[in-house]
Amino acid sequence: MDEPDLKQSAAERIRWGDDAENGLPARELRRTNSRGSMSIHSVRSRREVDPSIALPIQYRTVSFNIEESKAKDAVEAAKAKDAATKELSSLEWHTLPTDEVLRRLSSSIAHGLSPEQVSRKFKEFGRNAPSPPKSNTLSKYLGYLFKGFGPVLLIGAVLVFVSWKPLGEPNPAIANLALAIVLVAVFFIQAAFNMWQDFSSSRVMKSIKNMLPEDCLVIRDGKQSSMSAIDLVPGDIVTVKAGNKLPADIRFLQVSGDARFDRSILTGESVPLAATVDSTDDNYLETKNIGLQGTHCTSGTCTGIVVGTGDRTVFGRIANLTNEPKAKMTTLEREVLYFVIIICSIMITMIAIVLIVWGAWLRTEHPGWISVPMLIVSCVSVAIAFIPEGLPIAVTAGLTITAGIMQKNKVLCKSLKTVETLGSVSVICSDKTGTLTQNLMTVTECTIGTSTVTTEDAEEQLGRKVTPDSAPAAASGISQMRALSALCNAAEFDAATNNLPIEQRRVYGDATDQAILRFSEKLGSVSHMRQCWQKTFDLAFNSKNKYMIRAFSLFKNDCLAATLPQSEAEIFKQGDTLLTIKGAPDVLVGRCSYYITSSGEAQPFDADMRATIEGVKNIYSSQGKRCILLARKTIRRADVRNQAGTTQFEDEMAEQAKTGLTLVGLVAIVDPLRPEIKSVVSTLRGAGIRFFMVTGDFALTALAIAQDAGIVTLPTPAVHGLENLPREEVADDEKSMVSRQSIVLSGPDLMGMSAHQWKILTQYEEVVFARTTPEQKLRIVKEFQNSGVVAMTGDGVNDAPSLKAADVGIAMGSGSDIAIEAADMVLLDSFASVVEAVQYGRVVFDNLKKVICYLLPAGSFAEFWPVMTNVCFGLPQILSSFLMIIICCFTDCAAATALSYEKPEADVLLRKPRDVKKDRLVDWQLILHAYGVLGVLETVASFAMAYWYLERSGIPFGTLWFGFGAVPDGVDSAYYTQKLNEASSVYFINLVVMQWFNLMAIRTRRWSIFQHPPAFNKLTQNLWLFPAIIFALLMAIFWLYVPVFQAVLGTTEVPVEHYFLPFAFGMFILLFDEGRKYLVRKYPNGTVAKFAW
Repeated sequence: MDEPDLKQSAAERIRWGDDAENGLPARELRRTNSRGSMSIHSVRSRREVDPSIALPIQYRTVSFNIEESKAKDAVEAAKAKDAATKELSSLEWHTLPTDEVLRRLSSSIAHGLSPEQVSRKFKEFGRNAPSPPKSNTLSKYLGYLFKGFGPVLLIGAVLVFVSWKPLGEPNPAIANLALAIVLVAVFFIQAAFNMWQDFSSSRVMKSIKNMLPEDCLVIRDGKQSSMSAIDLVPGDIVTVKAGNKLPADIRFLQVSGDARFDRSILTGESVPLAATVDSTDDNYLETKNIGLQGTHCTSGTCTGIVVGTGDRTVFGRIANLTNEPKAKMTTLEREVLYFVIIICSIMITMIAIVLIVWGAWLRTEHPGWISVPMLIVSCVSVAIAFIPEGLPIAVTAGLTITAGIMQKNKVLCKSLKTVETLGSVSVICSDKTGTLTQNLMTVTECTIGTSTVTTEDAEEQLGRKVTPDSAPAAASGISQMRALSALCNAAEFDAATNNLPIEQRRVYGDATDQAILRFSEKLGSVSHMRQCWQKTFDLAFNSKNKYMIRAFSLFKNDCLAATLPQSEAEIFKQGDTLLTIKGAPDVLVGRCSYYITSSGEAQPFDADMRATIEGVKNIYSSQGKRCILLARKTIRRADVRNQAGTTQFEDEMAEQAKTGLTLVGLVAIVDPLRPEIKSVVSTLRGAGIRFFMVTGDFALTALAIAQDAGIVTLPTPAVHGLENLPREEVADDEKSMVSRQSIVLSGPDLMGMSAHQWKILTQYEEVVFARTTPEQKLRIVKEFQNSGVVAMTGDGVNDAPSLKAADVGIAMGSGSDIAIEAADMVLLDSFASVVEAVQYGRVVFDNLKKVICYLLPAGSFAEFWPVMTNVCFGLPQILSSFLMIIICCFTDCAAATALSYEKPEADVLLRKPRDVKKDRLVDWQLILHAYGVLGVLETVASFAMAYWYLERSGIPFGTLWFGFGAVPDGVDSAYYTQKLNEASSVYFINLVVMQWFNLMAIRTRRWSIFQHPPAFNKLTQNLWLFPAIIFALLMAIFWLYVPVFQAVLGTTEVPVEHYFLPFAFGMFILLFDEGRKYLVRKYPNGTVAKFAW
């Protein structure tokens, strides 16, 4: 087979059959999510999909929007083509008669499989789950080992081993062997924590997956029961209803007339397919009598037999042919990588200096001073000095701790690294329904003709309270509204709750349909009305068309008089068609030719009435209410050319709905805001985060809700529109920035916007997007990502593509399974949890800065200078390489981990989100403070204590300066070595104690220890600091006082006064930092504040 031309675009390589037949240009391939349970269409054209191109996708519930096909995709598609074509072409379940399918699978519609058959097939076919994606285990574990500073540690260990033997022979230094072993241990400890971080993420993922409904209705041994989809086997009889996700590949045996399936996740075609019993295409992927695993039933019901499970489904087969896409780095991963690069660059530079000094000077002038093995150890010591070995441990612990805190606040994070990303968010785009609102829609009033009545007034007019199940004698406007509300409605009451009050009954269906159904039930019995009419056609609401259609024929005359005006009811006969339609007024009003007055009479729909309807719609919208138009059309039997149930009939009904409609009325629906929304928006705005609303409502409705929620703060006349966005750059653009406060745009406005208009739009503080489609939501996220970090919140299927594309996707725990799977974070309780999530996202970043600033002075700077003074000035290395590692991995590590428990500082939600391009985890201010202030203070104090101890021991500093290993005159060699070891231990203890005070100072970046005390204040206390200090002391004593370590590593006991002298130096650090923080608070724009980290 010829390889595809990699330069050939996706549009050139992928063509749909009917486009080719009609001579239309090739389309761009997109895989997106449709509106799930609200997205139901009648399919009127055939789509032929080449499985080798359109289907090689990774198995996942949420699809990705593909802007263009890359060369790599073409190569993978070419490799997969033969296998995919061969496997899929061998499937013939769709071409066999239903009896033959049942015979081959030894099943029956009534009884299903017996327990013995299930057991046998389960052994043969296994669990109904795809095999885990092929992962390179070796690559994964190598990633654990060599992430961050891992390679440097391993190389250092190998070099030290070599310096021990063979380079150290004939008298290898046992200390070098011990150092090498410790480096290897640290190497594996870091790998273990990297692995733990991955394990923690997978554990949270498992808990999230457990939230997703995966049960299905199955008939086994003649009984229907609900069971886990993972236990299905071929031959099981499954019942699928609207809203269900197909648990396996299913051959339909029985389908309702309105059964539709959304295959957009598989084919990219957003129009749901009608289900059929008989085959409609030889292509297994195109035929309508096969339901494919992972697709959704958007309306109707069907019964089918499982023909493929696990890897034998279409998704399962394709999943085995493709590779897992690489995830982009999070902001935290980029920051840690940036820090690693900085440290490694400094480290390599310093090692190069050591090598140059040794090669150009010491090797010739002082040949006996540093041998090659000692040179290797010195270089490794420089690396050890610069590498904060405890950082990976502290990072993992910090993220895990914070994720645990967030989980207690009802926030689940799929990835630990996502926690910090949320702290960087500068824009939150939020869906409205179910996220900002309670998703409890209620019809508050309706307009018929020129009259507007509340629901309560409508009840009184129909006499509902007197005759609950009867129909009025004359079809008034209210009566006709009640009839259409019941008929043109996809929602249904749960029969088990019919004895409850209307508001308490469980309703299945879309939130808008639920509200209108309850409204209709209040005016009269919905079930009684529906029993009088037989449905012949159903085109459900779609987020693009924004309307639904249902057609009926008369079944009983009981409700005819309540449905149509008397003049129409008298001539309506059996076989005539009642076409009902419900949807967005701006879409349907142009199709209307008549309207119903409040008395129930039909009148011509003239310009005056059109203006009245437009005014009513605007009033409803300005009050934050959703406005829905209901209309109908009667079609005589003689005017219907096609048989009901055929594709031609569906086409005819859709065409009939385009003209000649009779407008029955408008209903106003309100979905109240969640009670916490106003405070949430206010808090986030105070935190410098722009909060935008993205909704499918009208612009006026959206604006009214946004103003009520505090998303828009300006009065309506001051809010901008598309006309305020110039298409091209103009001279006064910068001057007009001051007026860019609030703007409202509709979905159609976005379609033709130029790049310059998008650039201006991203600078607005308050933005509301109305009438948006899933594709437009995705575009909004992409555009705002160009200028910041974007979070998207949502709970519906139509939110899934934008949730996946956002830097942080946030789903509500009560949302759809698609939204939950697409999101990075799930809010289990209320939307108010997003404030906690943002706060702790910022706290993670702040605490990581504190950890690094705590580790660098003693664990890097103060360790580096003993090596450099040893190489350049001939002084003894006053801190051993082994004790350097003890500081990083033991005495400092516990305190660094304790810093991860630090509570938020008072201003954490009062400052702007950090600029991920400028505000780095490690910036020059932090380096200056850690090295230039704390590092210098700790280094000078530790040097002073160590050499003062030598001075007291009879070894003056002057005899060591440029001594290059020479033992001072009159000093015994063994005594000299012992005192150097003791001085090294003094240096070590001095650093350990001074770090305790550094720990207390580093807890806050701006606030005094008295404003943010470590104890006795629940809002600020961190009681883990005190056990960490004790742990550091115990570790120091352990390594210094155990005889085995003393003999092998040269550690020694330390005079007791050297445990107390560092307290004075530490107190100076604490007081110095208190003064610095005071100046930062008092003069926030002063010089000291500019240097503050």
